[in-house]
Amino acid sequence: MAGVGVPGLRKASRILLPDKLDGAASATSTTMGRQMSITYRIGDATQPVGDGLKIIVHCCNDQGKWGRGFVLALSQRWPKAEQEYRRWFRTGLPTLGAVLYVRVAEDTVVANLIGQHGIHTVDGVPPIRYEALERGLQRVTNFAETHGATVHAPRLGAGLAGGEWARIEEILQRVMTVPVTIYDLQ
Repeated sequence: MAGVGVPGLRKASRILLPDKLDGAASATSTTMGRQMSITYRIGDATQPVGDGLKIIVHCCNDQGKWGRGFVLALSQRWPKAEQEYRRWFRTGLPTLGAVLYVRVAEDTVVANLIGQHGIHTVDGVPPIRYEALERGLQRVTNFAETHGATVHAPRLGAGLAGGEWARIEEILQRVMTVPVTIYDLQ
């Protein structure tokens, strides 16, 4: 059964792709002739603001671990996001840069992006893998363009994954071609 406004995205969907105004501030950049904007907003990324299809993307580990950070809020609001992530790992080991799309509401898709190796800093190297994050974000961009969606996220990769936000923001500016909203809790 196709979802409203999302042709080909089934209701219980698992799509694997292999390979300050009113509390918001915006930054716009032009990349290769395409313009995208990043809006920073105080709020909860599990309650994305806007019309149309919204993709909530977050950075996941490559070990199937789910239980700390942003995923707790995701699981509380949409248990299906966690269930599908765990099922994904039972059916095979996703690679860095892979994305699992889970339709959680009529107008909302969660994109579980494998952008970190492990869950701990080892020899001073945090779990974030910037190249994997960039590959995954390119996939999310392609999906968003295809479905006319906007992208919403916490400061993905900058929490438990240990990434540097300035570097992640630069990746977003380089890769994303659709509107992006980044949410910060107070």
